[in-house]
Amino acid sequence: MSSVSTHKNHLAEIIRTLQLALPVMVGLVAGFGMNFIDTLMAGRLPQKEIALSAIATGGAIWSAALMFTLGLIMALQPVVAQLDGSGDRPAAGAATRQGFWIALAMTIPYTSLLIYGEQLLHLIGVDPVIIPTAGEYLQALSWGVPAICLLLLLRFFSEGSGNTRPTMYIGLMGVALNIPLNYILMFGKLGLPVLGARGCGYATSIVIWLQLLVIFQYVRTHAHFRDFELFRHWDWPQAEQIRNLFRLGLPIAMAIFVEGSLFIAAALLIARLGPLQASAHLIAINYSALLFMIPLGLASAVTTRVGNALGRGDPHAARYAGLIGLSITLLTQTLSASTMLFFPEFIVGIYTSDEAITSIAVGLLFFSAIFQYADGIQICAAGALRGLKDTLVPMYINIVAYLLTGLSLGYYLTFNRGMGPAGMWIGMIAGLSVGAVLLLGRFLHKSGNLTRMEDEGTADC
Repeated sequence: MSSVSTHKNHLAEIIRTLQLALPVMVGLVAGFGMNFIDTLMAGRLPQKEIALSAIATGGAIWSAALMFTLGLIMALQPVVAQLDGSGDRPAAGAATRQGFWIALAMTIPYTSLLIYGEQLLHLIGVDPVIIPTAGEYLQALSWGVPAICLLLLLRFFSEGSGNTRPTMYIGLMGVALNIPLNYILMFGKLGLPVLGARGCGYATSIVIWLQLLVIFQYVRTHAHFRDFELFRHWDWPQAEQIRNLFRLGLPIAMAIFVEGSLFIAAALLIARLGPLQASAHLIAINYSALLFMIPLGLASAVTTRVGNALGRGDPHAARYAGLIGLSITLLTQTLSASTMLFFPEFIVGIYTSDEAITSIAVGLLFFSAIFQYADGIQICAAGALRGLKDTLVPMYINIVAYLLTGLSLGYYLTFNRGMGPAGMWIGMIAGLSVGAVLLLGRFLHKSGNLTRMEDEGTADC
């Protein structure tokens, strides 16, 4: 193949990947902007340290349940992508109807966890000053659980089918609605009482229900989805299909939950140090997570591209799609790290003017800049592996990286060595670095084996 043809192939794959990724990136950044707005507006409430800490700790419980639920339902994306690649779109619609029952079932444990979140925070040992407000926040969030489960189902169906624009639309809509709803409910406008952090939770729940209505209508009426026949008829649960989705999704859920547990545990453990440290950590991790939406959106596109290629029987194209995604990730993470290294005071100033919080948060952003490359590589490699339907080994990798390495080291440095929040952030750097190396190695090994098998089969013919 000539260098010109190779260049054209590179450019075509980059363009197609970005066509899929950019709407997801915009949607996720906008959607996460809700968290940014929550944090920003909570910093303007009376007793801002309590409000910020309550949203941080309560949000950790919400996120733990969300990550597991998201991972379980995410199994639908590579299934739809591979079926779409093979040309069997009605089967992809049928798989989505079975995914509905999984999403519906997850509302029960998810809601229960939030309703009893205050008791859980007591068991964890969170500062008692924070717990009552965090409990109210979780109670308010619990009303949005059924909507978020069904929203994720339609989102991953849409992304797996190659139409990622709904993710962008609902993300932008959510962040636009969140500002006025927060303002009304948190600060007691239009004759309503001042609800503070609890009002923030109610605002989020309302937004999620509205997002669900929008994406449902989009998927139901848009011509792109017609061949999938998703709403043509009703399917009762079918044990074999649900079992297959669950078998694929449970390792994804565990992998995402384990990775998320590192960050959630960091928030909860740092909360034990007091409201000042918890507030500084919230600011640094909130901004880091906001930028993480960029490689996360890219990983979704890579899952679809790899799944499509494998569905049409082209493992070389699947490996190539993964490598292109990883290359783009290096650029996005360079930009993310640069903002943290060169503008930390400006970033923290957006959240708070408190000098004590600022001094801690600025230092934590330096640690965040260090792990940007590892964070991007691990999530993109994980996305490529999902496209290959390789989910079990990545789960074990995440356990080693984030629990055995990151969390244990972070706890030791924070409490045994007295390093405070910085110790936990060093643990996160170690965990993400181990995860990046092992997940990248797994993708190269797995995709390499698939291409060799195809080459040997072609040679035999």
